[in-house]
Amino acid sequence: MNRKPIVALIYDFDGTLSPGNMQEFGFIQAIHQTPEEFWTKSDGIAKGQDASNILSYMKLMHDEAKKNGIKLTRADFRRYGADIKLYGGVKEWFSNVNEYGKSKGVRIEHYINSSGLKEIIEGSPIAKEFRHIFAGSFIYDENGEAEWPGIAVDYTAKTQFLFKIQKGIFSSRDAKRVNESVAEEDKRIPFTNMIYFGDGDTDVPSMKIVKMFGGNAIGVYDPLNPSKKASAEKLQRQGRTNFITPAVYTRDSRTFRIVAAIIDKIKADSELQALAKRKR
Repeated sequence: MNRKPIVALIYDFDGTLSPGNMQEFGFIQAIHQTPEEFWTKSDGIAKGQDASNILSYMKLMHDEAKKNGIKLTRADFRRYGADIKLYGGVKEWFSNVNEYGKSKGVRIEHYINSSGLKEIIEGSPIAKEFRHIFAGSFIYDENGEAEWPGIAVDYTAKTQFLFKIQKGIFSSRDAKRVNESVAEEDKRIPFTNMIYFGDGDTDVPSMKIVKMFGGNAIGVYDPLNPSKKASAEKLQRQGRTNFITPAVYTRDSRTFRIVAAIIDKIKADSELQALAKRKR
């Protein structure tokens, strides 16, 4: 009996499932700054030190919280995550796609691949929908307070997580098994069964890899922001994505129609491969 094919839907978070950066839904307000002030400071650290933008914003979060007498525990981060704004239809999206996959004999799994913070995403209303969340995180001291960046996810780290999803590895730390050679038929989720959702520069290498190996990359954009649409169209012209679509996730959206068609194709390809292996 053939196994049901697994289809992995892999999402960036900020700008893809949410219209803003996750730090802007509680944390930045708590340190009495505007988003513009916070990100200008963060960019200034990165440029001034020729440092990682990701590590720079994590350091700034730590320093500004300390300056304002705010503790950063996992519970605190999760409280900020509870107020994250999501694009239209996101909360119902997962059950709708899961139901469609089930009707087609396909198993659906959802993953996050984000340069944001895992602890904040874990507090979001949709955290339970994901098989695994690959994202940045802090190291915590004996009092449970953030004291140092533990994982910083830039565009190269995002590509590494794709190979972990492919092999069924759910550890961010693992650097051994992910590099071991595995026969194509033994890979848990081949790239052909991946659908990657992204909106910006940190997603480009992941989009390119998924598309290059036969999967599908979907560029999403804020339908209320013409500059975001222009950026998505540029990704399409450059061949980074298979499709672009407004970041609307309702059952009647273009996004759903695209994903449903991809699921249909993956199921059909799986059946053809099974027939090819049979002698009669």
